[in-house]
Amino acid sequence: MSRLEDRKLARDLSRDVMSRDVVKPVAVTPGLVASLDLGASKIGCFIMKPDGARAADQSVRVAGAGYVQSKGIRAGAILDMEAASTAIAQAVERAEAMANVSIQGVRVTVPGAQTASHRVSASVSLGLKPVSDTDLNRAIASGLAQVRFQGRRTIHLLPVSWSVDEQSGVRDPRNLTGRTLGLELLVVTIDENVFNNIIQCVNMAHLEVQAIVSAPLAAAVSVLEHDEKELGCICIDMGASCTTASVFYNGALVHIDCLNVGGAHVTADIARGLSTTLAGAERIKTLHGTAIASSHEDRETVEAPPRGDDPGAAPIVVARSILKGVIAPRVEETFELLKEKLKASGVPVDPGAGIVLTGGASQLAGVRELAVRVFDRPVRLGKPRRVPHLADAAAGPAFSACSGVILRTLYGPRDVVPVKKIMAARLSPRDAPQTGQGNPLGRALDWLRQNL
Repeated sequence: MSRLEDRKLARDLSRDVMSRDVVKPVAVTPGLVASLDLGASKIGCFIMKPDGARAADQSVRVAGAGYVQSKGIRAGAILDMEAASTAIAQAVERAEAMANVSIQGVRVTVPGAQTASHRVSASVSLGLKPVSDTDLNRAIASGLAQVRFQGRRTIHLLPVSWSVDEQSGVRDPRNLTGRTLGLELLVVTIDENVFNNIIQCVNMAHLEVQAIVSAPLAAAVSVLEHDEKELGCICIDMGASCTTASVFYNGALVHIDCLNVGGAHVTADIARGLSTTLAGAERIKTLHGTAIASSHEDRETVEAPPRGDDPGAAPIVVARSILKGVIAPRVEETFELLKEKLKASGVPVDPGAGIVLTGGASQLAGVRELAVRVFDRPVRLGKPRRVPHLADAAAGPAFSACSGVILRTLYGPRDVVPVKKIMAARLSPRDAPQTGQGNPLGRALDWLRQNL
């Protein structure tokens, strides 16, 4: 019996037993953290056991990693429920086999193409007295009262900054004396239908969705250094179907943006320009692709398979300079469009902020040099940090989001509202907490105690 069948049987038995209230269901291994990355080119799963956390340096040891080619998913949207759920189950099975455990829940990442970020501000009166936990809770409640996005589901409520009497940049406002307490929140939302389809698809693989995480945030957590977030940074995640940017300012995430152009579009351009197959174009891009000129590119040639099934057809042979001429304009256009989107958003970007490139498409030769030319900022390539001992196949930039979910689960940044509450219902004014710590959303103070 496969692990998928075992998991389905276990869940069915557990449900039946609980409905009869005869005995307790079989316990699941405590402390397991599993991430599931729903990418357009691959579906990946990482599993961390309870002993995998290394608090001293905030690193983790991944016990199991599995990935398969993505099917039925494009830019985080489910196009074929059956194909997608089968691919999810296969990726999870491989990770389970490596870790020698069975999981029942996963934390799912979705590309930035399906998410949007909004910043809201709130202010409450203090009456010229020291700030207390109750005041923090009141400010959070006031901010949540503004979360009104028709047809969208909130997946993140992240604090950007606190202020006391308009003095910004306060990390811990408690015990400070003032007349007003201000809070700025970053609200990340996802389309309600996309949210429901993801839940349904993962459930079809007999798994529970414990949280939905924005992939740009997860990738940034995985690859950015502490100083980069403090001094200001733009993390660009170059996926197959979209390119996303997460902007950090004064140590906090302040904006998420997305462009629906990615590595798959480069592959399609090569296939069209060279009249070859998509599989052949992907192979050429991986082995010979570059976005910058080289001194020998006119004398070097690349070979591509022709389209069709004619056994006598000769392979397509072109100069490497032609391949560069197809790749470079698309990559440069992607960066230019993303730069314009960030400028139009009005998001604060420190003049000295650097750029970190990650994601599978960032591994293309010459991408970093092209980004330096377009953004006129220092650029480096980033891959998963604080996740040692991964095999080379799962340690590259393509798995930044997958490892970032586990790192964020353990070490933050955390939402001001518990994840279970966010997953349970869309936040609206009637869901906002009232003054006092007894309200369920008052448990946001747990976040405050851990992070301030």
